[in-house]
Amino acid sequence: MRQNYLFTSESVSEGHPDKVADQISDAVVDLFLSKDPEARIACETLTTTQRVVLAGEIRCKGVFENGEWAPGAEEEIERVVRQTVKEIGYEQSGFHWETLEFQNYLHGQSPEIAQGVDASGNKDEGAGDQGIMFGFACDETPDLMPATLDYSHKILERLAADRKSGAAPFLEPDAKSQVTLRFRDGKPVTATAIVVSTQHAKGYDKGEKEAELKDYVKRAVADVLPAELLSDATVYHINPTGAFEIGGPDGDAGLTGRKIIVDTYGGAAPHGGGAFSGKDPTKVDRSAAYVTRYLAKNIVAAGLASRCTIQLAYAIGVAEPLSLYVDTHGTGSGDDAQLEEAVRQVAAEKLGGLTPRGIRIGLHLNKPIYRKTAAYGHFGRKPDGDLFPWERTDLVDALKAATGG
Repeated sequence: MRQNYLFTSESVSEGHPDKVADQISDAVVDLFLSKDPEARIACETLTTTQRVVLAGEIRCKGVFENGEWAPGAEEEIERVVRQTVKEIGYEQSGFHWETLEFQNYLHGQSPEIAQGVDASGNKDEGAGDQGIMFGFACDETPDLMPATLDYSHKILERLAADRKSGAAPFLEPDAKSQVTLRFRDGKPVTATAIVVSTQHAKGYDKGEKEAELKDYVKRAVADVLPAELLSDATVYHINPTGAFEIGGPDGDAGLTGRKIIVDTYGGAAPHGGGAFSGKDPTKVDRSAAYVTRYLAKNIVAAGLASRCTIQLAYAIGVAEPLSLYVDTHGTGSGDDAQLEEAVRQVAAEKLGGLTPRGIRIGLHLNKPIYRKTAAYGHFGRKPDGDLFPWERTDLVDALKAATGG
């Protein structure tokens, strides 16, 4: 591994058009899971100027059965969509929660997919699709996340909080951030560049108002990043293109699943390619990515490695994973092959295995917990009740025992 280098990650705000789409898709997932914990959902969202379009496949008792919507179900979906847009903060002429045009093209799940996924007779519940999923953790931050991504997320969370509280009333919902850190001996030592582009009220691209906005952003960054990472040499690029008044879906179309690197590890770890938002937990794109993060985070939290990548692979309709791979990148306290066996053992004891059923039951994923995941990252978040259970570090003792660590 290189020890001295520059590395960069980006994040996007909840008002970014792709993140608007992700949040709508996950709000729909939550709605259906609140009605039927065994619901099957694959909901894609398109956002553009004054329009939201849903498409995809569902199966949900009491909501959509035998090819028919229950009375009032479509109206409830539309209310959830509009409420999601309202909570993000869009009340603009080009995208307004109350006046946007809404279209729903959700339809029933293919019976050919369902027969592979459903448990029947001696057949366990199969994976909802084939694919590879990665989890990662490192000790660069207290959240055990890559520092460049963790700080990129936190800058935008700060901007959003100040926008909603009224502390920064000149901010609008759409924003992007990017953090470049210099690493020495494998650890972040200084921020060389900070990029923040934020949608703003009219007139905040020139004169005293522009200076006010830029000063605010610098203060927000200073409140988020550790002081030792910032210096007079840190370069700031704040709204480098100039005016940013037209944003969100009015400025650019948004689609579910286009920010998979923002959602995961900011490029610091591999990605299997599958998006999370809009999918129920039988889809291993989502649930297996969560469990690999859970296992990798607990390995690092246990002090068994300072960096850990885990891969799982599945075939559609097949319950057991095809492979499990653990790599501690030369930072582990023992042999990685032995650690793989420890992971299998602990997953079997604590989760009921790494089958789709074992993961979703072991992590209690059949709940309406997904809207909160759809902005500012699925990982590195604080577990809170039912939310973000894959961020708990309650496997530490079991992993230590299994490895003799």
